Amino acid sequence: MQDDALLRYSRHILLDDIGIEGQERILRGHALVIGAGGLGSPVAMYLAAAGIGRLTLVDHDTVDLTNLQRQIAHNRASVGKPKVQSAQQTVLRLNDQVTVNALYLRADAALLDHWVPQADVVIDCCDNFTTRHAVNAACVFHSKPLVSGAAIQFDGQISVYDPRDVNSPCYACAFPPSATFEETRCSTMGVFSPLVGIIGSMQAAEALKLLAGVGRSLAGRLLMLDGRAMEWTEVRMPRNPNCSICANRGIAA
Repeated sequence: MQDDALLRYSRHILLDDIGIEGQERILRGHALVIGAGGLGSPVAMYLAAAGIGRLTLVDHDTVDLTNLQRQIAHNRASVGKPKVQSAQQTVLRLNDQVTVNALYLRADAALLDHWVPQADVVIDCCDNFTTRHAVNAACVFHSKPLVSGAAIQFDGQISVYDPRDVNSPCYACAFPPSATFEETRCSTMGVFSPLVGIIGSMQAAEALKLLAGVGRSLAGRLLMLDGRAMEWTEVRMPRNPNCSICANRGIAA
């Protein structure tokens, strides 16, 4: 690590749990972020500020004026541009030492099968169940840790699904693909602006902990936030031995 990096990341290095070795792991890390909107904005920005070595952003949408109320990686000049391009520019202004791949594409199975195995951690910041399940299936198949978050109206949730741990549930254990969930979107239901910042910042924290090898992740635990009362609820999630996605996961995975 060069002198300027030692100075830049000194507040991390001062933490006994991270130190130089943990910061170097972050600097070598590759995070795949699915979604560059409300959750993806703080995720990408905090990972960049913390010194992530490589950041791959995936989103097929463009910036709309209504996004600016909460999607802090974008500004008025970004309207009409691909979100990944706008977020890439913001990230590089924060830290030009980060390598940023901006993929203006839909996160389908083929894309995930190519990029998930290249990542050290995957962060799901999308807004629909179909993509969440596709991301989860790819993470299980390639044995990559997944940090998943969601936010709508005043309610948020976050968890970690780590297929490297045989006892850890996957996203489908908690939210089976066959179950019927009401699909809700910010465009129709609304969302409290700081809520995505709270959940997204926590996603970045969990990703950095995984990269640096610090503390205990949220694997097996789902945190749910009631933003009106600012109260957290924790739910323990066991692995489903009959899960259609991870039931056949090997002990060595």
